[in-house]
Amino acid sequence: MTDLSESVESVEQLALVWRAMVLDRDPGADVRELPGLAVRWADSRFPFWNCVTLTGAGLNAGELERRLAEAAGVMRGKQRPGFLWLFEDLLDARARAALDAAAERAGLRYAFPGTGMAGDLLPLPEPSHPELTFARVTTEEQLRAYADLNARGYGFPLEDGRDGLAGSRLWKREAYAYLALRGTEPVACAGTFPADGRLFVALVATDPRHQRRGYGEAVTRKALYEGARATGLTRATLHATAAGAPVYPRIGFRPNSPIRFYGLRD
Repeated sequence: MTDLSESVESVEQLALVWRAMVLDRDPGADVRELPGLAVRWADSRFPFWNCVTLTGAGLNAGELERRLAEAAGVMRGKQRPGFLWLFEDLLDARARAALDAAAERAGLRYAFPGTGMAGDLLPLPEPSHPELTFARVTTEEQLRAYADLNARGYGFPLEDGRDGLAGSRLWKREAYAYLALRGTEPVACAGTFPADGRLFVALVATDPRHQRRGYGEAVTRKALYEGARATGLTRATLHATAAGAPVYPRIGFRPNSPIRFYGLRD
């Protein structure tokens, strides 16, 4: 694949997987394909389940201006806050140069960076870590531990993380979601989902008290290993935060488009 095709793949994977995520959270969620925009909004307290993203490649400055205004309008009509995910590689050179000013005019504030990543990296060797055991998430208690790890890892209140995952059939039955345990304590987690011939990695988190010990990488390898073993898939995709971006190339992922996350200005 070319770099641009991998960036397009990254947007398409987000739209596909997030559709399932938000409908799992709320069957009445706002899941729409608008011209140049994909809306995936559960109005959950867990802000990652409230998402709008620009679609299509080669956007010029005028198109960018219009679509940012439309995205901000969608976000203002919601009860709960969320994020616009903007994949920079979808913009032409002039649109990239105009991005900061266009976002300001739309009433958006830059929140944090990310990076799309993908790779033909499966199957992986069966993972291990001398300090860890792994457990697949199949019970509500395990799912709550998974939610709490994500809340702590991303700096959200625990109740917001629980609102995003509590009672989920998808995460307990269809995902290859794993906890990394140090003794009996959950210290990290990662999940993979089959999506259009790929495994999509989602909600990787490590308890801040246990970071920089290789726990996140180990449990991500476990989720990929088990997902690939069950499905036979060989390609994987993900969207990395700044904290995770150095980890994933060690597994075999290659970066594609930079991602900017935007929220509404107060």
